[in-house]
Amino acid sequence: MENKIPAGNNKVVSLAYTLWVDGEPIDSADVNNPLVYLHGHNNIIPGLENELNGLFPGEKKTVIVSPEDGYGELMPDSIVELDRSLFPEDYIPALGSVLHLQDESDQIYTAYIQDFNENSVIVDLNHPLAGKELKFDIEIVEVRDASEGELKAGHIHHDCSSCSGCEDGSCE
Repeated sequence: MENKIPAGNNKVVSLAYTLWVDGEPIDSADVNNPLVYLHGHNNIIPGLENELNGLFPGEKKTVIVSPEDGYGELMPDSIVELDRSLFPEDYIPALGSVLHLQDESDQIYTAYIQDFNENSVIVDLNHPLAGKELKFDIEIVEVRDASEGELKAGHIHHDCSSCSGCEDGSCE
């Protein structure tokens, strides 16, 4: 008999899903190439993670996540007008383009160009899914205990191509 472990804190969960927003599928991972994450370590949005607690491999569920449990509500003060002098002289903005902005304290922000003119560029610092209700059709593919290295790192490691290397022992 197979020993099935439920999804829960400090477990590595493999998740197949389709994400629906405004009635349209916008992202997915199937059972052959699932999303693999360390549960309970803020690696996925809380509204989804909370609904996965206690589910076993093979279980399917539809989860509706409100904006406050997903990517947050739209924050109007996160739409910012930037002076064109902040950009290189030869920079040509394009609507919807992604910018990575850095403030005086070296904090990096992702922004999306919403509008521009000869004097300014208007950017939106909200996540693209902020303010949206999210519908996930999910299936738990696999659950296993996390390794010490995964628990120490707070996330899973597929290989060292996504980090600075294994010299610190966190990839083991």
